[in-house]
Parts: sequence; C-alpha cells; structure tokens
Amino acid sequence: MANVLEKEKETKPAKNAKDTKKTTGLHALLNRQVANWAVLHIKIHQHHWYVKGPNFYALHVKFEELYEEAALTMDQLAERLLSVGGQPVSTTKEIAAAATIKEHEAFASASDMVQCLRDDFSMVIEETGEAMELAEQEGDEGTHDMLLELKTRLEKHVWMLNAYLNE
Repeated sequence: MANVLEKEKETKPAKNAKDTKKTTGLHALLNRQVANWAVLHIKIHQHHWYVKGPNFYALHVKFEELYEEAALTMDQLAERLLSVGGQPVSTTKEIAAAATIKEHEAFASASDMVQCLRDDFSMVIEETGEAMELAEQEGDEGTHDMLLELKTRLEKHVWMLNAYLNE
C-alpha cells in the first residue's frame, strides 16, 4: 500500500478538475476500490467456473453477469481516478497491496461462494461509504454521485444474495 500511496503523492490535479480540491486521500480510497474490483472480478470468475449443484445453471449465469459488472466497475473507477488527477493501480503487485478483498481457494459449495460474495460486497459497501464521505467533504460531486450509484447497486446485490441464502 505504501507504493500506491507514494504514487498518489506524485499526482497532480487534472486540468479539467480545477474547481474541486482533490487529495491523495481520495485517490487512495479510489485506488482501493479499483483494486477490490480487480480481485472481485477474478473471484467471481472463479465461482463461475467452479460452481456445481442443483443451482448450477442459475448461478453460472449470475456469476457471469457479476464478473462482467466487476470488470466494468473497475474500469469506470480507474477512469474517474484518472479524470481527477490520480493514477489507478494497474499491476498485480499494486492491486494486491491496495486491495482489502482477499483471494481464497475454490469453494466446494455454491452456498459458500454466494456467502463469500455477499460478505465481499458488504465490505465494499462500507468502504464506498468512506470514500463518499471524503468526496463530499472535498466538494467532488462527480465522484460522490458515482460512488452512491455503486453503493446502491451493491446493496441490491447483497439483498438478493441474502435471499438466495435464506438470510
């Protein structure tokens, strides 16, 4: 994480973002989001490949939908970070250092996959809230709004995953 933070110290505000004050703190929180979505993309892809059981088809299709969403979300966050003068993490070493979502071995049961995904999404919701607060404090409405949409989408996913788990 130190290298990621050092990288952010070197960044300069984007010329098209003069009206908002950007900090390395917000850049670091956005980079954590980029890294988490990179890890989520891989984890969800793993679930897609290894899911088995009576709900195979439905979960196989859902996991594909979610890993495609993860890739798009990662790209949108990275591009937002670039637009506000930051530098998104882009190597596996940087991603591993910045991510709070951790990898795991393949799960044996579909239920374990869904539960892990629900827990990961819940953690991202919490961290998204932190980044939203900082964006709001800094007057960065674009980043705040983007993160609000992301948080809302994740809350719906968590609700649906809980329903699947009967929780």
